[in-house]
Amino acid sequence: MTDSRRWYVLVLALIVALPAFAQEAETEKAFEEVVVTAQKKEQDLREVPVSVATLSDEKLDAITAAGNDSRLLSSRVPSLHIESSYGRTLPRFYIRGLGNTDFDLNASQPVSLVYDGVVLENPILKGYPMFDLERVEVLRGPQGTLFGRNTPAGIVSFNSRKPTYDSSGFGRFSFGTYQTMQFEAAVNGTIVEDKLAARVSILNQSRNDWVKNTWDDAPPTDGNDLGGYQDFAGRFQLMWDISDRFQVLANAHMRDLDGTARLFRADIVESGSNEIVDGFKRDEVTIDGANQQRVEERGGMLKLEYTLDEASLIAITGYETGKIY
Repeated sequence: MTDSRRWYVLVLALIVALPAFAQEAETEKAFEEVVVTAQKKEQDLREVPVSVATLSDEKLDAITAAGNDSRLLSSRVPSLHIESSYGRTLPRFYIRGLGNTDFDLNASQPVSLVYDGVVLENPILKGYPMFDLERVEVLRGPQGTLFGRNTPAGIVSFNSRKPTYDSSGFGRFSFGTYQTMQFEAAVNGTIVEDKLAARVSILNQSRNDWVKNTWDDAPPTDGNDLGGYQDFAGRFQLMWDISDRFQVLANAHMRDLDGTARLFRADIVESGSNEIVDGFKRDEVTIDGANQQRVEERGGMLKLEYTLDEASLIAITGYETGKIY
């Protein structure tokens, strides 16, 4: 075979092979590893025999920038619905249509919320804000084997970013309609090289009152009465690597919310139709009762992890307290 013919065959082979290389690269990109803890250990999502939906930290940063609470997940995760009669507090979770509409604070729910490994079963605690999260996992279907009672419909798991030995941090600020503001920030750093690291995260969300109460005997105000809130939350984490096998993670967190509950608007739909009545104004409401809301949450978590050759021993202890008005 002449040299020119060899070059011709080589170029032809490359032209034929290029689409295959491109397809292989695209396949590797499409099947990028997604790590989940659906079975209480870190695994590739493709190896988990559970229906799991995940949202990564990048997507969470984008969808939470507008100051929304956990109810925003309803439009982002299939089969998940979250609603509340109390605004930013006491959310009720539904997976595949299964949930509990009971208003009682002691009512059991078929969907549990797990935040950093601790089950937040009381409705007061379920409204804790989403901030500085590594990922959100939604496990669909019964999860009683690994997560215990109140999980026949599934669980929603929030996993915050953990301390690392890198000096890093971020800050974000957004401003919108009705003077809605959100500020989120976190600082991460090393206290003792390769031994002790800490991370501090804060979130402040606020909105001015923008709904006027037109009830005749309503107390006089400066123009607007309802619809606003001031919500502040913080988290402090400390990671201690006692040895190559033994790690301790401590977490202390809090939340203070001052706002109003959801506004119910009666008789705004024409009878027998889907049309809104004439004269309806979304920035006006007529109610003859007080609408005030106050929530205080305090909690802590301690996680001990000892790694063996073929397994890990993990103990998680949590303490949560909440007051609501």
